[in-house]
Amino acid sequence: MIPAEFLVVFFGLMAAISWGAGDFSGGFASKRANVYSVVLITQAVGVFLLAASAHLMAEEMPPLGGMVWGAVAGVFISIGLLALYRGLSQGRMGFVAPISAVVAASVPVIYGAFYEGLPAVHQMIGFAFAFVAVWLIAGGGDESSKIERTDLILPLIAGTGFGLFFISIDRVSDTAVLWPLTAARIAAVITLLVFIALSKQVYIPPKNVLPVVIIAGIFDTAGNTFFALASQAGRLDIASITSSLYPAGTVLLAWLILKEKLSSKQWTGVAAALVAIVFISA
Repeated sequence: MIPAEFLVVFFGLMAAISWGAGDFSGGFASKRANVYSVVLITQAVGVFLLAASAHLMAEEMPPLGGMVWGAVAGVFISIGLLALYRGLSQGRMGFVAPISAVVAASVPVIYGAFYEGLPAVHQMIGFAFAFVAVWLIAGGGDESSKIERTDLILPLIAGTGFGLFFISIDRVSDTAVLWPLTAARIAAVITLLVFIALSKQVYIPPKNVLPVVIIAGIFDTAGNTFFALASQAGRLDIASITSSLYPAGTVLLAWLILKEKLSSKQWTGVAAALVAIVFISA
């Protein structure tokens, strides 16, 4: 029998890889299409994929409480996405991305400390390396201009939304994964549609960009599924920390495919991520 400690790290890393690829594809598409259209379509793709998979695999419908937690998770992730992209659009990527990523990882760790107890010492050391890795890979410290308190609002909202998404997914069900995730995607689509209707900031992506958007949706859906499996297999804090290493996948794909240069800080972050994986999985 495969140990639960291995499964939670394995599924968490698979979630990070999937989310990293999804963010790379989504970011690539967002340069050529309206960002809110990209986010909406990626979430809609997940609805069809998850519902179809649940039906084909004959997954039993979980109790109502599990579906409600799934819907709550969808609202949180949509709030996080909207706050993140709003913050990024204001041109302060050098601290919006790393702050939101670190906060997203911190929220479930704090929650886990209260409800699951503290992890082993070597795992906490791994958490520290992971936080450093996320900060450096996402570009922390690259902004030299003064940061105002108001500049922190959107990244804090984004990170909190993502962190609460992690916690909500952890609570959906012990027996079902796909149906609660379907509820999450439906709730996310509804929330995004309300925002878009109020802001009127959506345009249909060009035909040559649409396949990339769909690919982003597939990877994002896979990431959500792997994270749900990780949180079911073991501790929420370990699942969240390993999953939060997704920026490494994004920047490495940009380096490999787009030939973008990684800074020395980002390479240091990649090394810290590898160290973190060793400590967490030991």
